[in-house]
Amino acid sequence: MKYPLMRYLNPRLSTDQLPAIPLQADAVRTLLGAAEYREELLKQIASAKHRIYLCSLYVQNDEAGAEVMEALYTAKAARPSLDIAVLVDWHRAQRGLIGERRQAGQQTGNAAWYQKLSRVHAEGVPVYGIPVQTSELFGVLHLKGFVIDDVVIYSGASINNVYLHKQEKYRHDRYLLIQNSVLATTMVDFIRQHLLLASAVHRLDKAEIPATRSIRNDIRRFREQLKKARYQFNEQFIGQYSETPPALSVTPLVGVGKNNPLNKAICQLLAASKSQIIICTPYFNFPRAVTREVNRALKRGVSVDIIVGDKVANDFFIPPEQPFKVISALPYLYEVNLRRFAKAHQQDIQKNQLRLRLWKDGENTYHLKGLWVDQCYALMTGNNLNPRAFRLDLENALLIHDPQQELLAQRNAELASIVEHTTLISDYRSLQKVKDYPEPVRKLLTRLSTIRLDRLAYRVL
Repeated sequence: MKYPLMRYLNPRLSTDQLPAIPLQADAVRTLLGAAEYREELLKQIASAKHRIYLCSLYVQNDEAGAEVMEALYTAKAARPSLDIAVLVDWHRAQRGLIGERRQAGQQTGNAAWYQKLSRVHAEGVPVYGIPVQTSELFGVLHLKGFVIDDVVIYSGASINNVYLHKQEKYRHDRYLLIQNSVLATTMVDFIRQHLLLASAVHRLDKAEIPATRSIRNDIRRFREQLKKARYQFNEQFIGQYSETPPALSVTPLVGVGKNNPLNKAICQLLAASKSQIIICTPYFNFPRAVTREVNRALKRGVSVDIIVGDKVANDFFIPPEQPFKVISALPYLYEVNLRRFAKAHQQDIQKNQLRLRLWKDGENTYHLKGLWVDQCYALMTGNNLNPRAFRLDLENALLIHDPQQELLAQRNAELASIVEHTTLISDYRSLQKVKDYPEPVRKLLTRLSTIRLDRLAYRVL
């Protein structure tokens, strides 16, 4: 019999009693770079014997995406019994890149490429489009994690040249490998039961793709079902720590929509902090619930580090000398938020209780997300810790409990690699004001603020 993972972190309960899957320290490996991650992913695919499940926002039609897809088809040809499934967001797969012009009568997006690959290779690698919402603006598949045999490869990265550092530029993320058959099967079971069996889910590598408008009712039902979906695992694998000392373990979490289990766990984890919180997010736009818990933690005397991307390290940033696009104002919106937060907490910054760090490494970009709390909890997630993630997208996470600090060396190495390219904000005035921004950005932000559309932008972007 299986039991849903529904007991969350609660300050009134011992966190040692959280249901979890036991881990061995030597089965956990943290990678520190995108190129190393790409090489490991290809290595794991080549050696797969039983199953490969890749879940990503998108697999892009570029050199890195082609390399991964070719590796999948090669693995399938060598071992026809391999169970392979690629899951991507339904909407993202059927549109072109932002700003890309669509030719009349021409199908755009990665779906056309998936179909071409399927024709060339005689299928074998099904690609499923997951429609979390009837419109991309209001929700996408943001579920992370690849399962190859009994290895879980978890990262916030999608599959394209920059995420996998295939060419000169890279987008820095987090990269974790866990060898654990229970965790791997738990994640695959969720995909099979709650995603692949849904009537709203369709293959994108086949030519007969239904129009979104024709499956809107299916999508709405699917989203309601996802709100109730949970990771499940056998009872004997649920941690029972009341009589034995806590050991290294992992708890998989998933959620979509307001007040979902993952949101609750994030907030309650922050609320339970006693000495230290470290937060990584590429877009400084906390939901109110997260801001509230961070403020409360600072009042309790908790040391807080927040590492965010500099606006030029944001994946939406466009240099001022290039043609302006509305989407390129987003990095400036996030900086406005950060400056406002820093100003409100200038006293905490001066006391060195709050440390705000900006990540910047040349023309590369920053995509890290996650939490470290009290040196014994680490949350690995694709959740951006923003209102969109908390309300619209389907998100998941792996919460690692390490009370004996068996992974301390890996934790420190990862944090050191992140901090290496950061600068510390010593005063909120070091951040630019709106009046300092390029003229098109300044005009747009002023207009949005006047009609209060900036608040809507914060919620959905």
